[in-house]
Amino acid sequence: MAEDKQSSVPISAGAASYTAPTPVNTPLNAAPISLGLSRPTVPDISEDEAEQQQGHDLINKLQNLDIHRSGIVEVLPAPVARRVEGLKGVHAEYCKVEHELKREMLELEKKYLLKFTPIFERRKAILLGVSEPTPEEVAAGEAVSEKDDPETAASAKQERENAEKSLSDEDKAIKGIPHFWLTVLRNHDGLSDLITEKDEAALEYLTDIRLVYLSEDTPGFKLIFDFASNPYFENETLEKSYHYQDELGDTGDYIYDRAVGSEIKWKEEKDLTKAIEIKKQRNKTTNRTRLIRRSHSVPSFFNFFSPPAQPTPEQIENGEVDEDLLEELDEKLELDYQIGEDLKERDSSDGGARASPSRRGKQGKEECKQQ
Repeated sequence: MAEDKQSSVPISAGAASYTAPTPVNTPLNAAPISLGLSRPTVPDISEDEAEQQQGHDLINKLQNLDIHRSGIVEVLPAPVARRVEGLKGVHAEYCKVEHELKREMLELEKKYLLKFTPIFERRKAILLGVSEPTPEEVAAGEAVSEKDDPETAASAKQERENAEKSLSDEDKAIKGIPHFWLTVLRNHDGLSDLITEKDEAALEYLTDIRLVYLSEDTPGFKLIFDFASNPYFENETLEKSYHYQDELGDTGDYIYDRAVGSEIKWKEEKDLTKAIEIKKQRNKTTNRTRLIRRSHSVPSFFNFFSPPAQPTPEQIENGEVDEDLLEELDEKLELDYQIGEDLKERDSSDGGARASPSRRGKQGKEECKQQ
């Protein structure tokens, strides 16, 4: 794998609440699967975005209409059929320009991601208790709260100022914002169901989540989870990389290819993804018993770093994968890609006009592949 050329930048945490700041959890782009599996059906885009997507889908279907297969050309007069072929050529030029647009948008995202670095570093310093917010930062935050809900913001400010006059020693000893990232993940629709009570204890050591784009030779992105020293695993960081296909899809969007996660170096008897079952086994000859320890997989947030292996197109075409298993795998891959894209894009508010992967799971018609 080519080394990442861009410096890592924390992903944005989003809007705040009274328990802890949390992200805007409405993703702009569902995550496609590129092996001919069913189209993603995760229903978590807003109504406006859904209508926008439906309109784009309709335009794309019209642009990519296979008129030869539909039999339209066969019934058209020769001059008209020739013009139809000309329109396909015009659309091919459109695809070229759109592909160029999406590639330039991706480069622009990388550029501005770097510009966010000092902002995210400042946020990290406050979260970890390295420094306190300045009066100007607090005033700016209060202005945002007042704009969102003037009545609640005013009462909350008064309560905070009164409480600050009589802080207990315990309150004074608190550094930063405890369990901030655990709260962020807990408020994520896709991840909240994956986090068990045992996971929460480990995720309390999560200190940051960062985003880095992969190199130009390897399009995609990587999510980096930073952890403080903890009793669960040796890793200081856990990573999850999402790779895009080299060719763009039918709408000029990037298409997911595969995901790769870190191997977690669990400390002894601390593997949260496994459960140990102890059974007694009796020897029929000696009549002695012994204890047998067997491990089996259990639900855990940390399974996120072990994404399901995708079958090859050949395996699917040859029927080597059971249909029920394929459907189950489809759902797992869909959720995995959705979460990855969500974490990458979760506080974006640009109406979806980013170089993000398409919702489609196929490359599309031949005339609209990358030129």
